Amino acid sequence: MRFTALRLAGFKSFVEPAELRIQPGLTGVVGPNGCGKSNLLEALRWVMGAGSAKALRAGGMDDVIFAGAGDRPARDLAEVSLAIDNTAGDGPAAFLDRPWIEVTRRIQRGAGSTYLVNGEEARARDVQILFADASSGANSPALVRQGQISELIAAAPRNRRRVLEEAAGVAGLQGRRHEADLKLAAAQANLAKLDLVRKELEGQLGRLRREARQASRYRLLSAEIRRLKEGLAHAAWAEAVGLAERYRAEHEANLREVADTAAVAALALVQARFGDWR
Repeated sequence: MRFTALRLAGFKSFVEPAELRIQPGLTGVVGPNGCGKSNLLEALRWVMGAGSAKALRAGGMDDVIFAGAGDRPARDLAEVSLAIDNTAGDGPAAFLDRPWIEVTRRIQRGAGSTYLVNGEEARARDVQILFADASSGANSPALVRQGQISELIAAAPRNRRRVLEEAAGVAGLQGRRHEADLKLAAAQANLAKLDLVRKELEGQLGRLRREARQASRYRLLSAEIRRLKEGLAHAAWAEAVGLAERYRAEHEANLREVADTAAVAALALVQARFGDWR
């Protein structure tokens, strides 16, 4: 992996946009103390995914943003881009058809960092694995800072092993294995949760089936009761209609009987008073 350019804007002392071109061979940066030489190395580590503010000589990650000086106001945004030559096609498999790769990291004060790879948003883990596959990265032994040699000599065996793994180019595989282990553990936890949910749903399903049977029986009984009530109502109506007809016939017969009796009584009264008028 060959770096071709490092672009900075608002990062530490680089308040104005600046670009460091890295030519083939040996590129050196010469300047007096305090001119920002170490900031270039820290910008390189930062864009590669460094997550420790202490390793960048900062109290917090927002401290990498230009804090202001003299008549220059503080900035709220810092950005570092690293251009990588990929014409040989030895980059990650996802970028084999790209002649170049550009990794960008931006940070906004109080809002955290975002990563871009060729203009597309990416995760910090993706960027770290991208460089780890090429035996590089924020913690690569290829990036030697002040005091690192003495730290390596006095390092614990575990830390030395990590350095050797990075130098051998297997750090990316270790990172992928760790990520795969995390995904596997998450999948197993999800399966356990799904098993609990399945058992709970099975219990609810049995209860719902019983309730469905009860509801079906209730509907059948309700329909039977309604049919019987309708039969009883019809029988009562038919009986009432029969009684009404009988009472009407009896009433009419009574009226005729009363009329006949009245007529006979009237005729007898007339004969008694006037004699047989015929």
